[in-house]
Formats: sequence, C-alpha cells, structure tokens
Amino acid sequence: MPYITTTDGTEIYYTDQGTGQPIVLSHGWPLSSDAWQLELKLFADAGYRTIAHDRRGHGRSSKTYTGNDMTTYAKDLSELVEALDLHDVILIGHSTGGGEVVRYAAQFANGRVAKVITAGAVPPLMVKTDANPEGTPIEVFDGIREGVLKDRSQFYQDLAVSFFGFNRDGVDRSQGLIDDFWRQGMLVNLAAAYDCVKAFSETDQAEDLKALDVPIFIAHGDDDQIVPIVAAAEKSITLVKDGTLKVYPGASHGIWGAYQEQLDKDILAFITGEDFEK
Repeated sequence: MPYITTTDGTEIYYTDQGTGQPIVLSHGWPLSSDAWQLELKLFADAGYRTIAHDRRGHGRSSKTYTGNDMTTYAKDLSELVEALDLHDVILIGHSTGGGEVVRYAAQFANGRVAKVITAGAVPPLMVKTDANPEGTPIEVFDGIREGVLKDRSQFYQDLAVSFFGFNRDGVDRSQGLIDDFWRQGMLVNLAAAYDCVKAFSETDQAEDLKALDVPIFIAHGDDDQIVPIVAAAEKSITLVKDGTLKVYPGASHGIWGAYQEQLDKDILAFITGEDFEK
C-alpha cells in the first residue's frame, strides 16, 4: 500500500487513481479515505488523477498520539502534495477535511492549488462563543468526547443516524451506511479521535478563509445536524474573496444518495468552469 512518511515520522496512507489534473480529497471525522470511494472512481473516470489520504490517526495511517490538530493535518497534506509533486491541484474537503484543505490552501499551498471545494465543512468556527453566538455549545463537543471514551463502538453507530439524517421522517435508513461509518470509525485510535474533536470544533479559521486567493465552492446541506449551516457555510461565504455557495435542500451532513449524486455533478462543473444551478 502507498505511504509517505512525514518529517515527524508519521506514516500517511493514500490511494491514487487515474491520470490528469490532480484532485485531492480530505475526509471527515472519524472516517478515512474510504469515504471517498465513489468520488475516486467517478472523478478518475472523468479524466482526473484522484488522490485521497487517511488523516494521521485515522484509517491505515499511523495511530498518532500527537499532532492531532488542524495545523498539523494541513502540514501532513502539504507533505503529501509535495512528495507526489502535484501542481494545479483541486482540493476537496468534507467536514473536518474542509478545515484541513482550507488551512492548507491558506497557509501551505505555495501556489500549488487551483481551486478549493468544501462540503459540510467546519470553518470558520463550530463552537459557540460570545463572538460566534450561532455556534454549537461546548457541552455538545464534551458529549462527543465522553461518548468516544465510554463506548466508542456504540457511539459511532448512534452518531451515524444523525450524520446521515436517518432520524428524519421519510428518510430510508441504510444499515450499510451505518455499518461502514462504524467500520471506518473503529480504525481511529482513541487519542486521535478524542483530540480531533477539539481540532474540528475550536479551530478558528476565519483568517484562513480571508487569505484564500483561489476560487472556492462551498456546499452545505440545510439539514446538516452535525455542522449546522448557519455557523458554517453561511458565514464562510462572507469571508472569502471568490466564493460560490450552494445549499442543498434537505441534505444531511453525510454525503450520500441524491445529495451525493448532485454534489458530484456540481463539483465537476465547478472544476471545468461550467455553470450549475445554485
């Protein structure tokens, strides 16, 4: 399996498919590059080189005790891009991965990035503060940490229900999606899973968004129960210089079903510069 080793000795697993302009995909918590399996094939079939990595501590990468923070995640991504000598890169990030690609593009890209795409992304700031009253109370994130420590196996199964919106009337429940969420979550070592909660909830990325000098497509479901749109996409679009926001009615945090089908079409249209319905 392909790996790179970062300067601090962490092994980062990645998968690399297709040829052409590179698309690099960054997954959410507590998942892995497996979350992008459909996009890896779809975008490779469309003529792109598609690359997805397992964040440190996640999936098949090193089970790290240290470095589980947004800046180190972005540095790891930078080392992957440089090791593969990628240029004119399209970055795609979901949830925590959205924070990772935004920080990388803002602080570490060195001219290698062409466009950024986020879906259900955590920037600018998830946690509720006096300056961010629309955010989620810290007690919610404390509950996530408690769930991870107490019984992470059951917690991941329970979390998958709201992640994919299966607690909504009229939404067909997919046990397969829940099982796969659980499978990927159980690959995260406990320290990385615990520390990543702080990384995705308390990292203020307003300045990263302001610093972006490339176009960004911000996608978000208006029924996202994990990263509520009001404190995320709706604020992010006001901070970037060249942004496009598309809200997906009824879409959950998890990318699946009709939402996934439309989002993937919109991503390809954004990459090529085509218009799509906003």
